[in-house]
Amino acid sequence: MLRHTLATLAYRAEKVLRDPPRGFAELRVDPTARTPLELVGHLGDLLEWAQTLVRGDAKWKASSVGEWDNDLARFFGALARLDELLASDAALSGTPEQVFQGPIADAFTHVGQLALLRRCGGSPVKPESFARAEIATGRVGRDQSGNRKEFEGDASAK
Repeated sequence: MLRHTLATLAYRAEKVLRDPPRGFAELRVDPTARTPLELVGHLGDLLEWAQTLVRGDAKWKASSVGEWDNDLARFFGALARLDELLASDAALSGTPEQVFQGPIADAFTHVGQLALLRRCGGSPVKPESFARAEIATGRVGRDQSGNRKEFEGDASAK
């Protein structure tokens, strides 16, 4: 289930981060709020931290590059390395609950913030029935299914 959660995180993050509007990376809605660039860097930090939890040597290290394309690659690369670690036969330390309640849950929060910032920046992502989305365990990169269940308007009508 944890690996499917990673695939879900990748699907949702790719949707929000695909084709951002010009200037999106630096959008700051409040002096105390993170920019999308800072959030993407933090997502990479979270997924790298998750790897250390799984290996049993829990260490937090903020390593954001501060460059949009590089931080995106770092985040999706960290997702792939975590997925590979979870799929391996290696003995894993740390509990799935810790990995989920710490870095993974926090990452979902920040993907939601990025979605809100897209709307604030005038480029909202389309609503989608995520329960019907083509999310596959192990698919944790930027290459996500193009068969989306997006719609216009009110989600309650779907």
